Amino acid sequence: MITRYSWSVRTRLTLIAVVTAVLSDVIITATVMIFVRGLVEAYRPGAAVPWYVHPGLFAFLVVTSLLTATLSGIGAYHAVTEALTPVNAITGKLAEITATDVGRRVPVPRAQDEIRQLAETINETLDRLEEAVEQQRRFAADASHDLRSPLTAMRTQVEEALQYPEDVDWTPKAEAMLASLDRLQSIVSDLLMLARLDSGTPASKELLDLGELVGRELDRRPPGRAALIRKLEPGVTVVGDPLRLARLLTNLVDNAERHAASTVTVTVTASAGAGPGRGPAGGAAVLEVLDDGAGIAPEQRELVFRRFTRLDAARSRDAGGTGLGLSIAREIAEGHGGTLRIEDSPRGARFVLRIPLARP
Repeated sequence: MITRYSWSVRTRLTLIAVVTAVLSDVIITATVMIFVRGLVEAYRPGAAVPWYVHPGLFAFLVVTSLLTATLSGIGAYHAVTEALTPVNAITGKLAEITATDVGRRVPVPRAQDEIRQLAETINETLDRLEEAVEQQRRFAADASHDLRSPLTAMRTQVEEALQYPEDVDWTPKAEAMLASLDRLQSIVSDLLMLARLDSGTPASKELLDLGELVGRELDRRPPGRAALIRKLEPGVTVVGDPLRLARLLTNLVDNAERHAASTVTVTVTASAGAGPGRGPAGGAAVLEVLDDGAGIAPEQRELVFRRFTRLDAARSRDAGGTGLGLSIAREIAEGHGGTLRIEDSPRGARFVLRIPLARP
């Protein structure tokens, strides 16, 4: 591949200034000589006047033109150098920033110009990058902790069994290890789902009756400690991925059952009017999952959708969840053009999903 040589911005702008000055001087010189020659011919009719009129005048004009072009080039070079000084400072600072040191920022010039706007935009981008890197670090640390916990528990149980084999009751020991394996499998499954969502893997688009989908998924669930009450309106059609919507419902119901006192209510309805999570015609399919537990404080309602969020003991992931289910549910909702929020309820936590209704 042939590499083309490219002059710097400073050199190109200096050459443009010099060429412009030379062209201007040539035009001015020619105009002056034509004017002077006309005057000479007017005062000395019939006299032979050379095209340069007079050697002294011609030399003066040439020297003046060269001096003007030189001064223009020098002035343009220094002006461009001064104008590019903030750009060089920004470039140098950016070269020093690495993935392990994203807290540094580029200098912002005092002048209110385009270079200042560039520096501010770069700093805003670095702010978002720092936040993303910090989130990735927290996610890696939390994922490592969650994966290590069941592995440590299983290792402890195996070592204890090997140390005192004659005293081991293998049935409860195996059940305890299976519980740790189930937790480990849940964490890995959630991590894989998050990886697919983060990678932007396209979801399938099918015309679905949301009430029927919810009913089928609830029928498949084994009996839990909380009674499931369903209020499913028929004919609420949406366009979406049935597997991901089923995963969203499972995560919401699993969360509700862990924290419910006795009942979990699942409702599917159609809602009219404009607002978030609604289609072009303004309609939305609404899925509500309500438990009768302790509920979630208003200031913590957004925190529960963050990955590996730790709340108080009453609603912590140690109650059986992985700390990823609600984050996955929200990302699935947003992938369907909808919203997932916690809204007010007389008792317990009320999760409300809104996704656009399918066009008739």
